[in-house]
Parts: sequence; C-alpha cells; structure tokens
Amino acid sequence: MTKPRAFVTRRIPDKGLEMARQAADLEIWSDPLPPSYETLLQKVKGQDAVLCLLTDRIDANLMDAIGPQVKVISQMAVGFDNIDIAAATARGIPIGNTPGVLTDTTADFAWALLMAAARRVVEGDKFTRAGEWKTWGPIDFLGPDVTGATLGIVGFGRIGQGLAKRAQGFDMRILYFDRQRNPEAEQKYGAQFVELETLLRESEFVSLHTVLSPETYHLMDDVRLGQMKRSGILINTSRGPVVDPAALYRALSSGTIAYAALDVTEPEPIKLDDPLLSLDNIIIAPHIASASYQTRDKMATMAAANLIAGLNGERLSNCVNPQVYDK
Repeated sequence: MTKPRAFVTRRIPDKGLEMARQAADLEIWSDPLPPSYETLLQKVKGQDAVLCLLTDRIDANLMDAIGPQVKVISQMAVGFDNIDIAAATARGIPIGNTPGVLTDTTADFAWALLMAAARRVVEGDKFTRAGEWKTWGPIDFLGPDVTGATLGIVGFGRIGQGLAKRAQGFDMRILYFDRQRNPEAEQKYGAQFVELETLLRESEFVSLHTVLSPETYHLMDDVRLGQMKRSGILINTSRGPVVDPAALYRALSSGTIAYAALDVTEPEPIKLDDPLLSLDNIIIAPHIASASYQTRDKMATMAAANLIAGLNGERLSNCVNPQVYDK
C-alpha cells in the first residue's frame, strides 16, 4: 500500500521525523535556511500533508497550491500567526500546533535574559574577551538588584505564570496585565492585576508574554516605553513585532529606559545594519527560548503526532481550528 506524501519545510529533531516516516513518505527541505515562498508553492503541490515552522507563510494561495487532497497542516510551534487560520477552516484543513511543552523552557530563558540584563553578563564577557579586565573595579558594571524588585508581566498565560513562579523565589513584587483577570493565578503566584500604564510605571523589569495580534502589534512604542522607569529593563520572548524596534532604539540610546533583552526581533533575523546592534545596553538572542534538547524533541513528536492523526482522518490532539470537525 502506497504511503501518503508529506512535505517537511525544515529538518526537525529525529524523534519527530522517525514517527512521521512510519505514516508518510517524507520530502524534507534540508537547507538550513527556510524555503522561499515561491519554492514552497512548488514543493507542497500534491502533498497529503505539510509539517511547517513559524518561518513559513501558509496563506490561502499556498493552501490552494497544495490541492484539495491535503488532510492536515501541522506546525512545530505554539504560535500560528504565520498561518491564515480562517482560510484553512474554510477549506476544511485542520491546523496542528505544539502548545504546553515549551512553557518551562521559555520561562527559564526569559528569566535568564532578565538576570543577564540586570547583572550585565554579556557586557562583562565582551569586556573580558577584549582584554580590558585589568583589576577589580568598585563601580564597574553596576546593575539593579533582582531580589525584592518589581516585575511586570504583560500577558499572564502559561509562560507569563511560569516567569512569576520563578520570581517568587526572589521575593519579587509581581504585577501583571492581561485582557482578563486570573484570580486563581493571582493567588497562586502572589500577583496583582493592574492596568498596563501602572505596570510600566512601577516595574523595574517588564517582561512580554503576549500573543501577536493587531492589538499588540508595536504595543511597546514610544509612548509605552516612555511610561517605563528610566532604570527599567525590557524583556521580550513573545513575538518581535510586539516591540517597535525604532522606538526601542530611541528609548535605549536616549536613556528613556536602561536596558533591553530580546529573544525575538522585527524582522527575524535582525538585519546587521540595524541600529540596535550598535548599542551596548541590549542583549539580542536568535529566537532560542525553546532550544533545549528535551523541549525541541517534544515539539517535534507532537507535530508528528498531529501529522499522523490528520493523515489517518483522526482528530488532532492539538488543533488550532477545531471547528473544521463540525463541518
């Protein structure tokens, strides 16, 4: 019996590939860079399934290029703002994602960025490597205490709550802003719900954990950055466009805020001539918050499980648009 065909838009961890190979003949894009949109249009034609990443634009035109035989599009990511969900639903295509498994890993990394920014770890490392460390300096690389400071969390979902859990161990005052209050989480983590302006005004550290939507696009602009403390530190592990990069440059270079630590940028990857790269008071990581061996293996196997379920005509364990099953 001939296996169905699936296109995998990038090489993923072997555990996921081994699972998917049991159910489908895989064509895997092996280049380290993602396929261009034009290449993707050609590669997906006639496939029964697609396993994709956040770097792939999956729109209505591409879904039509695959063909009416497609049974599932499975994404190895929690977010799905690169996929036209309405178009997929209209075509009866279930979309899979991989929620839950990267909560702790991403919260760990957000905390790592917070600590590295506060204690100026990256600056110190560069200083040492440049041969400039001559002696112990009593006023060198001073930064704010984390213990007892106020942490503002924008977006109090699983990852935001994970950060709050870590902050409890440092006796931090925890403020949060979200579209809806969460009294249960407030009690569990000792967090206080406040309006965004209050959070920005009172927090030494502001960490972003919101989804990307029209409402959150460039949420942190000149006005919002100007509402932060001049000693404030901004951390972003959510989506790059939640922060206006030009406004962030102005804030950092003028002393409106003290520091920023980003795992995500707009665009990705950040361009080498971006003025943010000229600043010392910023850390920019290449979108690696979920990059632990265990988490990436879990993401790959979840994506493969969604792919297999779709090919078998079964309900996806993690489906972004479950309304397709009502048709």
